[in-house]
Amino acid sequence: MSELGVEQNSTYESFKADIPSKRLVVYDCRIEKKTSTKRVVNANGLDFNAFLLHISKEFAIPTNETFVLTTTDRAGINVERYEELQDGNTLHLLQSNDQVLYVATKERINFLPHYDTIVQSGMYEYYASEGQKSLPYAFAELIDNSLAATSTITGVRSIDIRLMFDDSLGRPAVVVLDNGCGMTSKQLNNWAVYRLSKFTREHSSLSSDHSQYIRPEAVPRSLNSDISYFGVGGKQAVFYIGQSTRMITKPVGCPDVHELVLSKEEFERKERNKEDIYSGFIRNRKVGDSSHVKDEEERFLHGLIAEEVGKESFTAVVVTGVQPEHITLLKQDFHLWTRELAHLYHYYIHGINGNDMKSTYRNSDCVSNIDIQISLLEKIPKIPRVVNLREIDNDMQTLYINSTADTFEFKAYVESDGTVEGILRYHPFLYDKETYPEDPYAVPAPMEEDDEDCVILNQARGKRPIFECFWNGRLIPYTTVSEFDWCAHPKKAAPVPVECYSRFSGVLFTNDRFQVSTNKLTFMDLELQLKDKETFFTRVVNGQEQRVKIQREFSQWMKNCHEKLDKQVKFSGFTGMTARTDVATKKMQYPWATFSSIEWEGKTYKTGQYVKSLRTMPIFCGSVAKFLLFGDHDGDVYATGGQVQVIMEPSSLYDEVKIIPISKLDRNVTTAAIKKSIDDELARLPDKVKVTWPENNPWAQNVVRPAGTFLGPLHVDVLNKKGESVSRMPSSSQSTSKKLLMELKVVWHGPKGDIETNSHIAQHSGKWAFWFKTMENLNKLGKYTLHLNTVLNESNATVFAGKQLPSYKLHFSITEGSAERFVVGAVTTPLHIGEPFDIPVEVVDGYGHPTRPPADSKPVLECRGLVVSYEGTAMIGTTFTIKGVTACGKVQNFQRKTFDMKVVLPGLQQDSQTFKISLLPGIPHSLRVTPKDQHITVENGTPVVFDIEVYDKSGNVTAHPKLIVRCQLQGVPGSTLVAVDCSNTGAGQIVTKPITLKDIKKEQTVKAKFDVPSQKGVVALLRELKVVPSRRVSRLEVYRQEDAQDTTVLKDKEKVDWAVGDTLDNLCYRLSDEGGRTVTLSEELALKVKVNWTAELNVEELVQGKLPNIQVPTLVQDEHYYQVSYQDLNTTVDTSFIIVPHPDEPRTMKVTMRESSVRMGEALPGNIYLELTDQYGNKTLSLPPSGLDEVSAKGEGLDEASLVFTWQESRHAMVVRGVRFSPGVPGSREISFTWGGFTENVRVNLAAGQPAQFRLVDGPKEPLQVFNEQRIAQSFILQMCDEWGNPSPGQKVVVMLKTPNSSLKLRLSAASQPVDLEGRATFIVDNLSGPKGEYQLEFRGSFNRKPIPGPSVTIIIVPSPNKPVRLAVEYDTNAVFAAGGTLPVFTVSVMAEDESPMRKLNPASLSMLMWRGGGSVSKVPPKVASQLKCSKPMGDEKDDRFYFRDKVIPDHVGDYTVQFALCVDMSKGLWSQQYVINVVANEPVKLAPDSQPPTPVISNNDIIASRTLVEDMTLRIMDMYNNPAGTGLQGKVMVTMRSSSSSATLPVFDSNKKSLQVPLSEGQARITNLAIMMNSPGDDGQEYTLLFKPSVSGFSSKKHLAAFELPFRFYNDVQNQKQMSELTKKKDQLSQSIDIYKSLFDTNRQLINELNNQVKDVTNKETFLKSQLRRQSLNVAKLSSISEIDAAVRESSAEAERVRRQPRRVCSMPDPYKGSQDVLGKIAHLALVVDDDAATVISWHLLGDMDCVVTKTTVAARKIYDDTQGRQQVLPLDTVFWRSSQKPLPHLRNGKTSFQPTGNPVFAKDLLIFPENSESCQMVFGSLLGDTILVDDLDSANHYRKGVVQSQVPCPTLLTRKGERIRANGKFGGLQNKAPPLERMRSQVFGAPLPQQYHTLMGQIDLLQQSKMAMQKSMQVKMEFENHMQYLKSPEMAKKEEEMAEQEKQLRDIEKTLASTPVRPPPTSAVKRRHEEVDELADIIIKRTRSSRRDLN
Repeated sequence: MSELGVEQNSTYESFKADIPSKRLVVYDCRIEKKTSTKRVVNANGLDFNAFLLHISKEFAIPTNETFVLTTTDRAGINVERYEELQDGNTLHLLQSNDQVLYVATKERINFLPHYDTIVQSGMYEYYASEGQKSLPYAFAELIDNSLAATSTITGVRSIDIRLMFDDSLGRPAVVVLDNGCGMTSKQLNNWAVYRLSKFTREHSSLSSDHSQYIRPEAVPRSLNSDISYFGVGGKQAVFYIGQSTRMITKPVGCPDVHELVLSKEEFERKERNKEDIYSGFIRNRKVGDSSHVKDEEERFLHGLIAEEVGKESFTAVVVTGVQPEHITLLKQDFHLWTRELAHLYHYYIHGINGNDMKSTYRNSDCVSNIDIQISLLEKIPKIPRVVNLREIDNDMQTLYINSTADTFEFKAYVESDGTVEGILRYHPFLYDKETYPEDPYAVPAPMEEDDEDCVILNQARGKRPIFECFWNGRLIPYTTVSEFDWCAHPKKAAPVPVECYSRFSGVLFTNDRFQVSTNKLTFMDLELQLKDKETFFTRVVNGQEQRVKIQREFSQWMKNCHEKLDKQVKFSGFTGMTARTDVATKKMQYPWATFSSIEWEGKTYKTGQYVKSLRTMPIFCGSVAKFLLFGDHDGDVYATGGQVQVIMEPSSLYDEVKIIPISKLDRNVTTAAIKKSIDDELARLPDKVKVTWPENNPWAQNVVRPAGTFLGPLHVDVLNKKGESVSRMPSSSQSTSKKLLMELKVVWHGPKGDIETNSHIAQHSGKWAFWFKTMENLNKLGKYTLHLNTVLNESNATVFAGKQLPSYKLHFSITEGSAERFVVGAVTTPLHIGEPFDIPVEVVDGYGHPTRPPADSKPVLECRGLVVSYEGTAMIGTTFTIKGVTACGKVQNFQRKTFDMKVVLPGLQQDSQTFKISLLPGIPHSLRVTPKDQHITVENGTPVVFDIEVYDKSGNVTAHPKLIVRCQLQGVPGSTLVAVDCSNTGAGQIVTKPITLKDIKKEQTVKAKFDVPSQKGVVALLRELKVVPSRRVSRLEVYRQEDAQDTTVLKDKEKVDWAVGDTLDNLCYRLSDEGGRTVTLSEELALKVKVNWTAELNVEELVQGKLPNIQVPTLVQDEHYYQVSYQDLNTTVDTSFIIVPHPDEPRTMKVTMRESSVRMGEALPGNIYLELTDQYGNKTLSLPPSGLDEVSAKGEGLDEASLVFTWQESRHAMVVRGVRFSPGVPGSREISFTWGGFTENVRVNLAAGQPAQFRLVDGPKEPLQVFNEQRIAQSFILQMCDEWGNPSPGQKVVVMLKTPNSSLKLRLSAASQPVDLEGRATFIVDNLSGPKGEYQLEFRGSFNRKPIPGPSVTIIIVPSPNKPVRLAVEYDTNAVFAAGGTLPVFTVSVMAEDESPMRKLNPASLSMLMWRGGGSVSKVPPKVASQLKCSKPMGDEKDDRFYFRDKVIPDHVGDYTVQFALCVDMSKGLWSQQYVINVVANEPVKLAPDSQPPTPVISNNDIIASRTLVEDMTLRIMDMYNNPAGTGLQGKVMVTMRSSSSSATLPVFDSNKKSLQVPLSEGQARITNLAIMMNSPGDDGQEYTLLFKPSVSGFSSKKHLAAFELPFRFYNDVQNQKQMSELTKKKDQLSQSIDIYKSLFDTNRQLINELNNQVKDVTNKETFLKSQLRRQSLNVAKLSSISEIDAAVRESSAEAERVRRQPRRVCSMPDPYKGSQDVLGKIAHLALVVDDDAATVISWHLLGDMDCVVTKTTVAARKIYDDTQGRQQVLPLDTVFWRSSQKPLPHLRNGKTSFQPTGNPVFAKDLLIFPENSESCQMVFGSLLGDTILVDDLDSANHYRKGVVQSQVPCPTLLTRKGERIRANGKFGGLQNKAPPLERMRSQVFGAPLPQQYHTLMGQIDLLQQSKMAMQKSMQVKMEFENHMQYLKSPEMAKKEEEMAEQEKQLRDIEKTLASTPVRPPPTSAVKRRHEEVDELADIIIKRTRSSRRDLN
């Protein structure tokens, strides 16, 4: 809550609610205390005296005490003012009128926006900010208020703007403080009211104090400070800058301070609490009182309020909650926005003459007393920034004023007293520059192609408007006036050059008779009024107006300015026109006039004259080639600039031509100085390289040196022709001259090619010139070359100006040296003891080069721990081999052991080498078996373990592949071979299987044999084994002992028959060993005995030989297996027996059924068995006492006659068959069986019968009307039933949906489907299509190939008004389609199925396609078709049509096809028919060939081919797009020659003619065999131009046909002509290729920019859609992928479908007429009602009209009437009279209630919702219901009617929500006035709309789908961007760039050779090819761009 306080707010709200008439709020402020006493005094009916008495009584004022009553403005209350007081006014009770206000009070105010908010709201929409940074203009609104407030002050008018950005003082704030007159509380209230302008506002709360607005008197420049105007700007400004504002003001003569706070937070709080938003309090307090400021964030206010003391009046605007972006701008761009404010108030700050800094005298009357200061205060240590707007001297008006040389003042008068003062200021041209000022902070706009001519013509002001416009002395920034007719650029010849019209600026000062927008940014119609024909202008001279012809005066003024102030250059010696291809801008390439001389400041410059540049980088000398001036000139001319072509000298050094502005020529240098400079530069060129050897070790040419010889050091010097050492190329500037470097390269000519071994670049030193250190790496064998090249710094070029820089070469060779060491080569591994091997040895020199060893070298081998020997040595080339080396000794068993072997070769510097060898044991030789005893004793049943080792000859344990040792036991039956693998370790262990001899009673002997099958040389070993019987348990026996004599032994696997449930006891066991000896039982042995019938064993009984008892199972099932076992580590002994249980005596009866369910009408499948069982349920074989008789069955609905009882002997059971039930309700049935005294009950489920029919249990009501090609919203649910109507589930029945009408097409989710477990099937009709009419949908089923009948549904298909079926196109078929022109407007209507034009279509879905050629056979445009989008409709155009206007006609003539396409959805489109248009040529503009011929190069000799200029060429009259346009034109072509040099001799044609004429027929002329005369005059090497100028008879002289020019080169030498001809051809080819490359790269850059923009667009769209999703309360974080969005769509769709399927009120009345032509439908279907009660009573009230059919026309109504023979009532709309009115309910009169109604009355028609045709439905129900009113109940209705009638107003019919009706005549009661219940209304009731949740979900689905498309497009665009970036970085593109660079280098070389040959445009054919290539890529860009934009839209 704000500081206004909750308590005061609630007090006032309660007060306000109880105000009867006139209640006043009075504060008792007489006594100084902390709080003031407030009373609400009722002054109703009291005169002034009675009111005073009432006040005295209310506040207990003694009769002898005086007091004063005042308003909050300190206006005393008297009789007159008392009468003017209104409800809610606030008064102060004081001791005296000037008493100090001890305690602050609050005055309640209202500031509802004025009605002008509505009346003039459009003004801001049309004249708002134009996208510029508008923050300074927001400050300007506050300054305007301050200027108005200080307008009456005669002293200094102070306006102080403080930016309080110091965090230590609170949150950021902006304070605008002035010393103006302040505001009273009423004026402060007025300020808060939006759009309360100065003309309508009241300045006092009392009418007696009112003062009307008085317009100020006229003053110069309208500087009247009357600029606080509309009551809008202040509020807009403060809430644009921040979120809250505090107005603090003290008016003149008032001791109180008034304070008002407005904040966005407070407005939002009031809206949430449903309080009055436009109301608040004004705090009235004493000066300097800041006790009410409690917020720490506003503590800076204490200091601001403390400044109030001593001020007569003031106003402070405090803005808090400043936007962060505004804070950043105010800090960073402080100098920019303060400069903009200085511009806005320039003349208020500096006076009427502005800031003229050149003037030394200023009239005091013109000096301003306004002081505007701006302070930026930030946290320490940042220094405050303070600026006074008077001190700013770089605002544009200051720049204009101080660069002015002369002025032209005038006035303009318009109707309605509008006066404008104007000033034109002339800024002259001074020799080489314009003085028109430029904005130093303006961002240069990119030059558009249409603006390229402004570089020359408008280089001063350019195309900027002339006049800035001021209103009441204040700048209106967004309005400028471009020009007036009398000061515009002349259309005819003018007395001054046209560029002079760009050298003046202007300013207009208007009074307030001209309207401006409320934010003072734009004039409403200033330019229109000033350019009105009734406006007249006068000139002002020395302050006096003169009625003169303003245009004549202005022209004379311009002439004087130009002649006296502009300084220009004279161009003489016109030599012709030329084109410049070096200019980047195409429009500036032609025409350029060439001249031979100029006059400039008294000096003459001519062609060939030496000149020197000035202010160029670098400064250079050269000779003048020609002077250039842009424009079509033909003689001497004066101009403000121009350019000069200079040939740089010396040409051998530069070989370059430069074009510079004439202003950059040095006018003070002499010709001699220039020549001397050129000669000096020539002599300083480098000439030769000098090499010296500082250490006297020179190398001669072709010298041979051994490897490792040092080369160098080298001392190198470069000498010029004078023998002087040079380190730089000669240049005019040391800083820009090119340094010389010395490059050293040593190249080794190796076997694989040249290899650079050394490369160094040395810089020049003052001491040792170029120095290279010793090179020590020359050790590779072969030939070498040393290169010393002089190169240029940076470029490393060895050629300068076409000449090779000096260089030096040295050739030498390197060979191998003498042997110094050797290297042992690789020895073959692995090595084994005793096996021979070789040792290779390579002898090398000091650098590793192979060489021969010394003679008689005998190696010595040494190895510690081994005996080493070798057989001999061998020598092959440089390789020395020691042959047959063997080693013997001990190694580590089978593992590898490493030894150091030393090889010694005597006679070398390094004569020994040691290398490591690894030795393994040798091959296997013998076996060792442990234990070694010959006789080994083994107990029967145990294994034997043997340890095995394999030895080589030296006793080393050796390993060998496949070293398997085997052991075979001989004499043991069934023994197997045992083996161990010793391949890895040479050792192992053999463990035999346990030796088991059967029936062994005494000791026996066996043998073990050991051998190695893979090693035949290893001898086998034998060992003997003695086997003795074991004492382990080998037998177990079980027996049953009843007593000492009765013992029964249970044999193994014996079967024992025993009764169920009985116990088998007295079981015992005994154990014996292999010798048959009984084993004495012990606890240890007993623990090893286990049984399988129990886990709990008694050890004590087991020790006694007893086993646990066995409990026989209670069920007679399979046999039961029992086992007793003994198990230790080595032995397992067991025995087993089987118990077979048998049943006991019968005790119960058991009923067994295979099936427990039976269908109606069928017998229970399977048999029912009745069996007798014992007490455990086991079937017995005994029969009951009664035998097979007395078997019976009873049950509900049981058909006992069908029962059959039979005895089944095999099962020993009674069988029951034929169980069936009578039809009835499905459910459970009980059957009771009785047999021989035994009874048992069972339950059987009675299910529905076999499927016999289908019933429709849910679906739309019939007859169902569906739009064509639409879905049926509600699904059909079918239930399968039997013949008795019971639902029959769970059958494999297939249901089909079909129609007997072949013309009806259905699209179903499934045409046939099986029923579900409940017997139901659901059919969803996704689409129906077919002709209009009635159809049947039939449901049929089949079960076991038998048909099952189903229901039929009647549907009616009506044409859809929302389905587009065709496109109707209209255009001017008589229009002429000129190439490059504009197509006529194409109007496209999208026709729906009902033949009505469709509205509300997305214009982006409609496209216009155009392609070259005739129509497509497939009616689908080709892929190369261009795509165009429709234009925005004009104001008067229909909204059911789409317009394609201002589309450009193609440039090339021929047939083109136009077709229109509508994108219906992602997979479906609609095409119009194809329209073929014939594009014809445009206006003829030039003469040109079909293809550009190559540049002719001729020589002057007797061979005609060498003299031929043109062999065969056809010239045609063409338009600007190179289309032939000369049909019907006749005339001639004049052929002449000309030269760019005026001194050149022109050749002549054959027959010594200087010109030739060629006939021109039908716009074309053929030139054949055009040649020069033999021995024709001409200059050798000169370039000439053939000029083909057309002359057409009857052609308008105003239309100029451009001539064709063909340059050629003339030579006297045939050989030179051939060389130049080849070079010229090659140059043309290179130029064409380079242009193609450049176009390709430019197109790629455009594509990258376009793709980058697309990425930004899709990113912005994704961001926007995410914000929309957040507004829909969707979690955007869970929608980061397409799959997640799809899941969300499915979830929302499912929820929407669930909501849609919820039951709601539906009108099922059939409407077969809806969808017919001009038919709306039946009244019951036209409206929806939310509330059930309202729907019931309104439907009943209109019961007689519910089935009435509403038509648009009487014709359609008559047709229905005739078709139904008058039985159907109809209502045509064209006969309905209805007047649209918004009149209130009868109890409301003039906005007030005549009585307080009850029951919530409302017009019945306002409760209706119209889903379609809203306007027509309002007319229908307006006429039917009229003013019928709906209230809650009958009592409320009677009360309402009584109140209305008593107010003398007729009362309409009243309906109640309970169903009663009171007619308009007052009658109620009776059945005729009581509505029946809703369920009795049948189908004649209005339906209910879908719930709001459904529409919310559909909106979410739409947003999600848009997000999905945007995400897909984003991924696609980003992928395209990445792919294209990768393509640009690909090797292919890099190769193309390298190729272009290489071709450009070749072209430069050719151009240097040709010297003066200009670069001509490539031949037309090449250009055409290039354009085709570029157009192909550009077309890709355009299509991709359009596709992306279409997807984004």
